[in-house]
Amino acid sequence: MHSEIFSKMPPTRLFFHCALPAMATSLAGGLYAIVDGIFVGRYLGAEALAAVNIVMPLIMIVEALANMVAVGTFVHIATLLGEGNRQEASRAFSFSVKFILLFSTITALMGFASAEMLAAWLAPGAEGETLRLAADYLKIYALFGPLIPIYFATDNYLRDCGCPKLSMGINILTQVLNIVLDFLFIAVLGWGIEGAALASCISIASGSIITLALFGGRRLDVYYTWENIPVSRFLRILANGSSEFLTSISSAVMGLMLNFFLLKYGGTSAVAAFAIVMYVDSIIGMLNFGLCDSLQPALSYCHGAGEKARLKAIFRRILWASFVMAVATFFFLELAGPYMAGLFSQSEDGELMQFSKDALTIFAFSYLAGWMDLCFSSYFTALDMPGRSLLLSFVGTLVLPAALLFLLAPVYGLLGIWLMPPIASFFSGILALFLYRNSQSDWGRKLLTS
Repeated sequence: MHSEIFSKMPPTRLFFHCALPAMATSLAGGLYAIVDGIFVGRYLGAEALAAVNIVMPLIMIVEALANMVAVGTFVHIATLLGEGNRQEASRAFSFSVKFILLFSTITALMGFASAEMLAAWLAPGAEGETLRLAADYLKIYALFGPLIPIYFATDNYLRDCGCPKLSMGINILTQVLNIVLDFLFIAVLGWGIEGAALASCISIASGSIITLALFGGRRLDVYYTWENIPVSRFLRILANGSSEFLTSISSAVMGLMLNFFLLKYGGTSAVAAFAIVMYVDSIIGMLNFGLCDSLQPALSYCHGAGEKARLKAIFRRILWASFVMAVATFFFLELAGPYMAGLFSQSEDGELMQFSKDALTIFAFSYLAGWMDLCFSSYFTALDMPGRSLLLSFVGTLVLPAALLFLLAPVYGLLGIWLMPPIASFFSGILALFLYRNSQSDWGRKLLTS
């Protein structure tokens, strides 16, 4: 089986074998997101940028519900493969695919029927044109809804099967297609925000069809079967995926709260500026996420196989790589961040330019501690410790950011909103270290110092 590399390949070689394709995928995805933001911002303007940012929390909520099943199954499959139980792994895989496809179809129908109402609910302070653009964007996503969340799930399962390079190739293919379609639909055909949504949806749906087809037959370590899994196992899968679900839901809720505060203290330009920050974060922050996520199957596999020393060696490499990347990212954003703001805005929009420069310069500090949250949350999930991962996600992505937002924004206005992410990431990093040091066995507590 392909997944045997997790126990046979030397740790350093395995690290690069898994991490480099995942980071290349994240880099390509980030570049796509930046190009997408450039097309929307420069061709369609600040209102279109704000509209995309308004509906994104809702899209994230739908994907989070599907991702809860996907991540829980992802870890479960890797653990079962580590135990040598391919049949049970395939049953879990097949059930998750059926569940996610059914769930996505239902939510897509509901979203299309109520797009205008949802747009108004997502941003009660937004103006009429921005709401119209948000509703149009949401309707396109709903039309393709059944094939959007499943792509991220099947991509995870490919990596479970020890195929990180195949995952990378498909991801890069879909992202290049997205850029080409952005240019065609927005710049050439002038289809506006509907064209931006179509470009994203067509490319992701194409990736879904390709990945779903790859699991046909028994070519990979898991395969389709009509057998289902016991309810107790499904509940365990949900529990282990709950931290990633809560992270996504918390991010979506924080997105809604941020939109409210941004509209209150800075108007549409502030919302668009934060959208630019998120576009930049999509390429930089996702590199670290891709690194942690890429080794999660290896950690779960070693956990299932009882290879504690090997698990320890792999995780130590993740920690050091994440730390180096975080420091490099900080200096890059401090030097280049202000110049990147100009890529997403029209030259005459001075207010948006200034807001974006301020936000990027301050947001850079969040990377100095944010890597710890990602690393340890991924570790807890990989080792089937949902309680610790859930607590870290809940506090780090919702409790701390929300509390700081309500404390800082009324006092410092827009500056307080920009200060919230770095302060929240600092305290979340401290919590991650505390949970790790107080919950691991003796061999685990020595991990960072050995």
